[in-house]
Amino acid sequence: MRIAIIGGGAAGLMAAATIRENCPLAEVYLIDRNNSLGKKVMISGGGRCNITTGILDVQTVLKKYPRGAKFLLKAMNRFPPRAVIAWFEAHYVPLKTEKDLRVFPVSDLGNDIIRAFETLLSASNVQIKLYHSVQNIKKTKNGFHISFQTQEPLDANLVMLATGGQAYRHTGSTGDGYTFAEHLDHTITPLAASLNSFMIKETWPKELSGISFKRATIRSPKSKTFTATGPFLFTHKGISGPVVFELSSLTAFEHYDASIPLKLVLNIFPDEYADDLQKRLTDIIKTNPKKRLQTVLGYIVPKRLAETICHELKFNAEKHAIEYGKKDIHRIATWLTAIPLSAIGRGAGDEFVTAGGIPLTEVDSKTMESKICPGLYFGGEILDIDGFTGGFNLQSSLATGRLAGEAICAHYKKIFP
Repeated sequence: MRIAIIGGGAAGLMAAATIRENCPLAEVYLIDRNNSLGKKVMISGGGRCNITTGILDVQTVLKKYPRGAKFLLKAMNRFPPRAVIAWFEAHYVPLKTEKDLRVFPVSDLGNDIIRAFETLLSASNVQIKLYHSVQNIKKTKNGFHISFQTQEPLDANLVMLATGGQAYRHTGSTGDGYTFAEHLDHTITPLAASLNSFMIKETWPKELSGISFKRATIRSPKSKTFTATGPFLFTHKGISGPVVFELSSLTAFEHYDASIPLKLVLNIFPDEYADDLQKRLTDIIKTNPKKRLQTVLGYIVPKRLAETICHELKFNAEKHAIEYGKKDIHRIATWLTAIPLSAIGRGAGDEFVTAGGIPLTEVDSKTMESKICPGLYFGGEILDIDGFTGGFNLQSSLATGRLAGEAICAHYKKIFP
């Protein structure tokens, strides 16, 4: 029996490794258009490869997926973060869990993750075919006929599509897998970018570029569900950070641009009510009656932001803070807990994944096999599954890849017991 895995990313690599470990005699072809395996995996997490999450409770992990959580239940229980960590450490890649519960190789090198797969697969029946761009996949009586742009075609009994989404096109995630799936009678849901930063219409945020907050809440009034809390960063083009990436995931299918901005509200004091913040400011002013307003504001926010507050609210920064009344201080406190912003575009993110893909109703969640085309399996980002930043997308790719690999092995063992 010949098995072809299209795509050498996290899902494809884990499927190949699973087949190698459970069915060592199976004839497997791991096919990728790039000159090396795992290109997108290696650049994730800034090249450090945030391979999974340190959250070990599966139900808590599943809450990190705005799309696909219920479908993932079987795969995640079968290969949860704890098992992913154990697998890599058993394959000589020591991992570390950082304070924010992201998991990285101790070396901080994404190459070490890929090297573990390469070492395992090199001594096996898995044939790695690089520089192989699939042109088409056709269903045949005995399986599938795979044609390439320049190489000889390949016939396989089983095929797994693990081609990723269409983000980071330079890593090979060009969206071809969607076309292959459609040719095999599958449909594709609408697609959108996720885990991106926001470009902002207002000009003042760029003056604050580099200023960050460990905890902020950002929301969009368009929906009660469009809200997130976490680390936040001002950039030269707008706003970024894990909390922004999470909100971008929640709003992935919202249309916004310069003519129709997405209204946002930023709270940089998420654990403090505006009235409490007002009281704190009032107390600071009372103890510093001769200080300028901008100076006093600098006690609770970065100096550049203090200057921005005065400018945006049209206060004279040079006046003594004691000269401002209760209503003025209330305006400042209210603004800091509900800063109005307007998103007009999507910028780059840490991961930048594709929301949407193969409808989950067309795939068996227990095996990752197509319900439409027998012998066809899926794994990873090609599915209509995406998670927040923090290792959740690689975790789901590894879990679905693992489950697909196990199902393919079970199929193999029925024929070759």
